[in-house]
Amino acid sequence: MAKIKAIRGMNDILPLQTPLWQYLEQNTRAVLSSYGYSEIRTPIVEQTELFCRSIGEVTDIVEKEMYTFEDRNGESLTLRPEGTASCVRACEEHGLIFNQVQRLWYAGPMFRYERPQKGRYRQFHQIGVETFGMADSDIDTELLLLTARLWKVLGISHAVTLQLNTIGSSAARAAYRAKLVDYLTAHQDQLDEDSRRRLTTNPLRILDSKNPQVQALLNDAPDFHACLDQESLEHFEQLKANLDASGIAYEVNPRLVRGLDYYCRTVFEWVTDKLGAQGTVCAGGRYDGLVEQLGGRPTPAVGFAMGVERLILLLEAEASLPEYVKRETDVFVAALGDEAAAEAMRLSEELRDKTTLRVTLDCSGGNIKSKLKKADRSGARVALLLGDNELKRQVVALKPLRSQSEQQEVPLDQVARVLLTGTEYFEE
Repeated sequence: MAKIKAIRGMNDILPLQTPLWQYLEQNTRAVLSSYGYSEIRTPIVEQTELFCRSIGEVTDIVEKEMYTFEDRNGESLTLRPEGTASCVRACEEHGLIFNQVQRLWYAGPMFRYERPQKGRYRQFHQIGVETFGMADSDIDTELLLLTARLWKVLGISHAVTLQLNTIGSSAARAAYRAKLVDYLTAHQDQLDEDSRRRLTTNPLRILDSKNPQVQALLNDAPDFHACLDQESLEHFEQLKANLDASGIAYEVNPRLVRGLDYYCRTVFEWVTDKLGAQGTVCAGGRYDGLVEQLGGRPTPAVGFAMGVERLILLLEAEASLPEYVKRETDVFVAALGDEAAAEAMRLSEELRDKTTLRVTLDCSGGNIKSKLKKADRSGARVALLLGDNELKRQVVALKPLRSQSEQQEVPLDQVARVLLTGTEYFEE
């Protein structure tokens, strides 16, 4: 019988990989907590209409990429392709937005049907941040300071660059859209197939084209910023002044528009040149009209999402990771003989009670040589070896695995103290 494999583009995250995921998640959670952000958890499945109304009927996501199906009642449901719409829906449904300020974050899998490639999968993971009720550029600045702090904590500040733009009000975008369509229609023969399709559906996305010929054509396109409203320009100037005062470097990219219909004013991306074509690791912006668009009252809002898989790739390539991220455990406990095995189990529990070390008890057979091989493969810093001879003398053999220290015998009732004070065993 043929073996069943995972669905293409939906990947298992294996035990050797999860410590790095946990490292990213724990550091992100700590940074978000330090800024006063609270976690929200929303369902993976939502009504399809939620994404059609928020993302836009003519976006690539809704047209080509959503996992949509009918349930047994004939209701159209969709696996969430992004997190913002679900967060807005949950906040509005539970009365968390009107006349309130909210700073929220979430993490979890998202789903889009597209060609799988490195850093871009059909089931992918995001950590997202959404804020509501704050219209000034100060909150835009805070989000960028927060992300800059996270890159510093993770050790990848040198590998990412902040790109900024403002896309103004809906009226300003409509005015620019008309000028852009007129210009591109006159040069339609120079557009690729994708851009020609977008010309009648979502022409602003053509500004994001990676086609060199299209990019060259855009050099003579109408100036987006010349169409922007004064209020949006002032908002953008204040944001840049805030970043300058905070020492956050950035590049203004006038062609940065983002791919979802709900964005307005500030848009931004943190990009890297270390991952090939998949260079965006974090992106977001303002969406002041989305709450009203989904049935709520007008509410200023701004947020972002980080691609976890891409950040993992960047951490592996660019960060100096702590040693503990690369190992499964700290202490490996092995015994020979039934009585010694019972004592080894008691000792393991004692170490978990008295220390924060990760303790792995060997529960398999084999001789002392095979047990030491297992200890070494586990990445442990120390092996504790216990046999009948050691049990009679109430000692345990402590063998350092990652330092030049000599093996020693330690009284059973002193093992926790020795491990806690033995910095030579556990220093990174």
